[in-house]
Amino acid sequence: MITRDDIQHVAKLAKLQFKDETLDAFTAEFNSIIELVEHLEEVDTTGVEPTYHGNQLLNVFREDVAQPGVERELLLANAKTTKDGFIQVPAIIESEEA
Repeated sequence: MITRDDIQHVAKLAKLQFKDETLDAFTAEFNSIIELVEHLEEVDTTGVEPTYHGNQLLNVFREDVAQPGVERELLLANAKTTKDGFIQVPAIIESEEA
């Protein structure tokens, strides 16, 4: 059983300060959690496979298969401006030469 002094000691180690009523509430909550865990330990789990993660999928990646892309002319047709077969965008960083 967790006592109020235990909660206060751990709070001091963590450099936390709590009001008296908060310490009392924490003590009750921690004891409830410990009771729940003790109750769960009573359950017979013989023959039950351990679950280490909720998602048992090992590899969900798709097969890496080359697929034809979009033709350059179709892609460039959607660009606002192009130059020499590339999409032209405004300069973001000024060059030192300017």
